[in-house]
Amino acid sequence: MLCEGIMLRRKRITTVHPFLRLFTTVNPPATLEFNSSLQTLRVQPTHHHLEQLLSSFYNYPTHHSSQTYATLFHACALLHRLDIGQDIHNHMLFHNPNAAQELYTINHLVNMYAKCGNLECARQLFDQMPHRNIVSWTSLISGYAQSGRTNQCFSLFCSMLAHYRPNDFSYASVLSVCDSSRGRQVHAVALKTGFDTCVYVGNGLIAMYSRNSSMDGCDEAWKVFNVMEFLNLVSWNTMIAWFQMRGQGDKAMGFFSVMHRYSLGFNRATLVSVLSSLFGMNEIDFSWGLQGCFQLHCVSVKTGFILDVGIVTALLKAYSILGGELRDCYKLFLEMSGSQDLVLWTEIIVAFSERDPEKAILLFGQLRREGLSLDSYAFSIALKACAGLVTDRNALMVHCEVIKSGFMDTVVLGNALIHAYARCGSISQAKQVFEEMRYRDIVSWNSMLKAYALHGKANEALRLFRKIDVKPDATTFVSLLSACSHAGRVEEGIKIFDAMFEKHGIVPQLDHYACIVDILCRAGHFIQAEKIIKEMPMPPDYVVWSAFLGACRKHRESGLAQIVASRLKELDPENSLAYVLMSNVHCSANSFNEAGHLRKQMGQLGVKKQPGLSWTEVGGLVHEFASGGLQHPDRKAIYTNLEDFVKELKHIGYIPETTSSLHDIEDEQKEEQLYYHSEKLALIYALQDASKSPSSCSAIKIIKNIRICLDCHNFMKLSSKLIEREIIVRDSNRFHHFKNGACSCNDYW
Repeated sequence: MLCEGIMLRRKRITTVHPFLRLFTTVNPPATLEFNSSLQTLRVQPTHHHLEQLLSSFYNYPTHHSSQTYATLFHACALLHRLDIGQDIHNHMLFHNPNAAQELYTINHLVNMYAKCGNLECARQLFDQMPHRNIVSWTSLISGYAQSGRTNQCFSLFCSMLAHYRPNDFSYASVLSVCDSSRGRQVHAVALKTGFDTCVYVGNGLIAMYSRNSSMDGCDEAWKVFNVMEFLNLVSWNTMIAWFQMRGQGDKAMGFFSVMHRYSLGFNRATLVSVLSSLFGMNEIDFSWGLQGCFQLHCVSVKTGFILDVGIVTALLKAYSILGGELRDCYKLFLEMSGSQDLVLWTEIIVAFSERDPEKAILLFGQLRREGLSLDSYAFSIALKACAGLVTDRNALMVHCEVIKSGFMDTVVLGNALIHAYARCGSISQAKQVFEEMRYRDIVSWNSMLKAYALHGKANEALRLFRKIDVKPDATTFVSLLSACSHAGRVEEGIKIFDAMFEKHGIVPQLDHYACIVDILCRAGHFIQAEKIIKEMPMPPDYVVWSAFLGACRKHRESGLAQIVASRLKELDPENSLAYVLMSNVHCSANSFNEAGHLRKQMGQLGVKKQPGLSWTEVGGLVHEFASGGLQHPDRKAIYTNLEDFVKELKHIGYIPETTSSLHDIEDEQKEEQLYYHSEKLALIYALQDASKSPSSCSAIKIIKNIRICLDCHNFMKLSSKLIEREIIVRDSNRFHHFKNGACSCNDYW
């Protein structure tokens, strides 16, 4: 038995805590001084006060009273000092065994062991007690609850009912670990004993129902709240947290408004829950959410909570997720200068990671210089930012820091590295990380499968899937189907789609249907794709129809494209995709009047086309190019070099694909328009820099925010042959590796 050694120590000299051996030769202090120190410990139990008192305790001239032992056990329980508590227990058994038989003292002893996590010893003492009261039972019940031992906690609570009527504390303790079934039983007992309206029991019931309620279930938490005779701040906070968990930010905000209007008061937990509810809604209304965030920001300033780093972190996260301005997020961050903790640093990096990854990496560098101990989450966010950059230079830097910090075996970071390298165009590095991982989860396999899919490596993806040693999930099949789609592997795609449910029990969702429709339509199997859409168990969404329309453009199915485009406009009338793709279809068929009508319609409806942008890294800096390149400071040199470069390309077979032009103008003008597409300008600028260091032979990497057009695709193929260097272009759909006049997509994209 765990406590057997302690019980036997009555027969031998007690073992004193190592800290106390320093004081064994000190003269006994005055009784008055000892009692004063004991009173201080009762009022303000701290580690310092406890350790300071112990020297006097062990040199006390007479036996200590049971009250003294109880006070010390209570302090050890609050401070979680099991080591000192055990020594005091030994001392009591040897010097004052009568105190060990007193109910008051033994209750404190059971509570000390329970609160310090030694529940086996607490239970042994409890079972050996000749007499027990409600405090004895409640101490052990709360210990089980705090350690998450649901079965023992509920069983002991049920046993207590045969001896004592539970008090509010025992109800609150058992409710904190109950599931719905057991919680309802405890609720029934509370109703019978009249404790259901007690504020502590009511709060426990609200929290229990909140944890266990489903979105479609009865609102028991709300019913309990309504019948409670007295409500405190915890009651209101628990309800707000419940609304947050259910994705009902509007109700959480409404509750907070009532609290504020009637001056009920609120605290840090209230504000954090309400702020979290704004961006955790099932259907986020970004405009309404930003307005609510601004109102809570104002309240935080007025009440002084804006000085709390936790509140600022929650505000920053809310502004970021709801689409607020990054400069406002950064201003909030700077206002906490001197109080910025790791969580706040991580949150500001998260805010910038998608919208401005370069700034996110700069902030990560500043964080490293702050001297804070970085955790795996901080590294994973930095790698997320790296995934949005052109080259793998920063990913390599963060990878080195991960290794130096000892996180290399952390699965989450291995997964993040695979994603970052793959998105930066370094599929070989991603593969190396995957193969060197000692532990892999399903996310690891999915990340590598997705990497192969992005780079058009269907064979590698299918081979890897055959080696998978964990149960695949829905994401696994999205990656596999995407790989088949990019490579035109129609038969394999259909087999995988059919095997999802038949072999693996995974019901296809919208993402899977979008992939199989894309596979079929790209290959021109429109009738089969239409059949699948009609048989879908859910209405096709925007992604499904956009895949269909993109294939109509590729195969110049103008009649079918018109029908699909109308569906897309109905689903999202403000999205420019349907208008742009349909305009491309008309232009390819030389129907420039219809294309012009569509552009005019877009202007009237306020629909804006996403501008084509490209980025490349030169000299450690990322340069952005728009079509025409009018904003770039070196545009004159770029134009001159581009003209010369096009002449050389024409000598080896480049013929401008004028069907890619969107205007009814002369062929010569169409060619000139095509020359100034953003990815061509980015390539020329990268080559200008390369001419300054001719020894450079690394691949030129370019990111483009929309799909690469046919002319630019041909341009890049021949350019790779002319300059004898690999060119890697990441467009909105996939990677294109241009090498020796050919593309990795085999002209299927």
